[in-house]
Amino acid sequence: MPHDEYDVIVVGAGAAGLAAATRLASTGLRFLVLEARDRPGGRAWTCEIEGGHSVDLGCGWLHSADRNPFVAIAERQGRAIDKSPPPWGRAAAQVGPNQARMVAFGEAIGRFRARVEVLPPDAADIACDALLEPDEPSNPLIDAVSTYYSGAELAKISARDLVLYEDSGVNWRVREGYGAAIAALADGLPVRYCCPVRAIDRSGTSLRVETGAGAIRCRAAIVTLPSDVLAQTPDLFRPALPDKIQSALDLPLGLADKLYMELLEPLDFPEDSRAFGAIDRRATAAYHFRPLGRPLIEAYFGGELADSLELCGAAAAFDFALGELTGLFGADFRRRVRPLRFHGWRTDVFARGSYSYARPGGAASRARLAESVENRLFFAGEACSRKLYSTAHGAYEMGLSAADAAALALAR
Repeated sequence: MPHDEYDVIVVGAGAAGLAAATRLASTGLRFLVLEARDRPGGRAWTCEIEGGHSVDLGCGWLHSADRNPFVAIAERQGRAIDKSPPPWGRAAAQVGPNQARMVAFGEAIGRFRARVEVLPPDAADIACDALLEPDEPSNPLIDAVSTYYSGAELAKISARDLVLYEDSGVNWRVREGYGAAIAALADGLPVRYCCPVRAIDRSGTSLRVETGAGAIRCRAAIVTLPSDVLAQTPDLFRPALPDKIQSALDLPLGLADKLYMELLEPLDFPEDSRAFGAIDRRATAAYHFRPLGRPLIEAYFGGELADSLELCGAAAAFDFALGELTGLFGADFRRRVRPLRFHGWRTDVFARGSYSYARPGGAASRARLAESVENRLFFAGEACSRKLYSTAHGAYEMGLSAADAAALALAR
């Protein structure tokens, strides 16, 4: 078989693409992974910052860790799993002057989530903000928290989609980095880096995948691009697939950005403690002090706040964080912290956001996005998962499923 012809091309070397490639490696099929970046992992990215600390600029928590396949994967790689509970699940982890109001907030967000859970299956889909209690003082902070886990404000999010999400409530971490564990799946796999796919021509008997380095022919392709990349590249498929692009438009990527700062006097804060910048407004960040015992602060910005800060750059994110932190702990706090690393996922052209949410009325688009086309174009990624969306393990499971479907189709 010529070098530029394959049974399967996998587009993207994130969690979904690497899962698909891992499964294809056991089939005997000739396959190749095409990755636009110069590294594997996609929106999972562990990097080393000053001080020798490995930090996750993308996904960092093993959600549903008691059933998450990446726990076993990371352990097989020799990585350490930290099972200490996350700060958002411990009232005692809250620090700062707003601590006294956290009990009322916890009760209010609990009532909100209960209303989401009892949404009747046959009820019309609505935006999640319709389920907030009128005049509840905690509503701004409930909305802020939505931007952390969905990347968007409640008014933009489908309640039907949110109720479908499955999570066991068990959250662990990989001490060496979640992104590092995901990226390591690429070891030994045929991956071609710095090779973005420009178009997939399906007009012939074989697929023609056009890249910056030339065209490659294949019998099937597994596309794992983020939903916003699909939505903003309507000419990716030839002939066009307008239904697929519409499904991607129904599932935009929310935004969650992280800023890591050095905490120069770390012992003043308990390990894995947390504070909200403000409790009376939506545009606020969450601050995780001494994650995994390290002398760091992980600032977490979401939704419209993250978008506005990202447009102005890392300095704007640090200035905002410094303003909130000095408001909480006094002007002297300014000399106790300095910025280390920030990454903006919206302006990252190969991501264009962090993880997907469904617009009101768009929950069914996840299944439509995952549907194969002509039994030779297959789709995977977190946005394709009906119940595990926005997670790396959801992307992984969809990648395995897409590889199985492609292998079966080629066998027939």
